[in-house]
Amino acid sequence: MKKGIKIAFTLLKLVLVLAVLFFGGIILYGTITEYKPKPESHEAISVNEVPGSQTPSDTIRLLNWNIGFGGLGAEMDFFYDGGKSVRAPRTVWDKDMNGILQTLTQSSNIDFYLLQEVDVASKRSYFVNQFDSIGDYLQRYASAFAVNYNVQHVPLPFTRPLGKVYSGVATFSAHQVAEAQRYQYPGSFPWPTRIFFLDRCFLVTAIPWKSSTLLVINTHNSAYDETGELKAQEMAMLMNYATDAYKKGHYVIIGGDFNQCPPGFNPHAYEPDGFTGFAPPAMPDSFIPDGWKTAFDDQVPTNRHLDRPFSDASFKTVIDFYIVSPNVQIQTIQGIDLNFAYSDHQPVYLEVTLD
Repeated sequence: MKKGIKIAFTLLKLVLVLAVLFFGGIILYGTITEYKPKPESHEAISVNEVPGSQTPSDTIRLLNWNIGFGGLGAEMDFFYDGGKSVRAPRTVWDKDMNGILQTLTQSSNIDFYLLQEVDVASKRSYFVNQFDSIGDYLQRYASAFAVNYNVQHVPLPFTRPLGKVYSGVATFSAHQVAEAQRYQYPGSFPWPTRIFFLDRCFLVTAIPWKSSTLLVINTHNSAYDETGELKAQEMAMLMNYATDAYKKGHYVIIGGDFNQCPPGFNPHAYEPDGFTGFAPPAMPDSFIPDGWKTAFDDQVPTNRHLDRPFSDASFKTVIDFYIVSPNVQIQTIQGIDLNFAYSDHQPVYLEVTLD
């Protein structure tokens, strides 16, 4: 009896030691390979130019969409949001990615596409380079890409790890891009969580317009930040940059996935009965400088919760929108309701004029 207990105790110790070594090894590997972009480095990862692009007219049309790496269509839930799925089956992923491409190409006369969660080399999207795939469909567009998620191995969930992720934000422009720069947001989650999470940034593309410059900014702000501390730091940096540019005489259009509702929007507007999860709060009015304007469509939700496949019982909200400088006039803002067929986000169309 005592011998059996001793053997069991020894085996238990061995299992514990192996578990410590395994998890310690994962954290050590993640720490060693952690992506650490330098705040002072503003180089966009990839810029593809299109010779002969014309100067934009007074009317500018944009489409903003978090495409969810082609893997978060209506059939999917996701483990980060309380679901169970890690990766869409290949047939589902192919269908959703094709739907994304068709939606983009069917949107005619778009001057700028602002896309988030565009994978370049990730296990979750079968290592398909989506930046190149979209570029093949939008052949007359210049493009810029900035990485915001570069992890060699995401170990969660432990039974079916997410694996390698290389992803970012991409801007496609029908007009010649004079310059594209990546700006690293301040703040991060504590170690070791941060080594497996995104390094948030915004991507600025500069387009000559008459005697001035149009700055189109693509942003993807922090999620899972329930205190709002990270988003507050990010918005302070973003709006400081934008207001400085405006004071220099530039035009500024900011679009993206803000992971927070626009000022004045009720975060519970599309909340189903009995929902007890986290609802992204509305952005404080103080984040928006005097004279600046937000553009959003409160009639079409732009994001759904991924605790289950999409249904009438899904939590939905608006977190994808635009902010424009005082010299930019909003003409049309329209959410495009696809019933979340291809992504957990929906596209948002904006038409503006420049003073």
